Amino acid sequence: MDERIARINALYHKSQNEGLTEEEKAEQARLRKEYVASVRANLRGQLDNITIERPDGTMENLGEKFGGKPRRES
Repeated sequence: MDERIARINALYHKSQNEGLTEEEKAEQARLRKEYVASVRANLRGQLDNITIERPDGTMENLGEKFGGKPRRES
């Protein structure tokens, strides 16, 4: 992932200095999309593992409660 982030940053700096070719623009868009998907998957994994304790002492796993619901596409 570090190499992808470095490449995204390199393409950004190149776009600011001299511009990008169509192939580089497509690569930049693809890399950004992959990065965002990775961040979302990591966040979803963290949220699915949250367990809360109710005032009555019971434990509720929010991943089990909400994890199976269809996700809204943005």
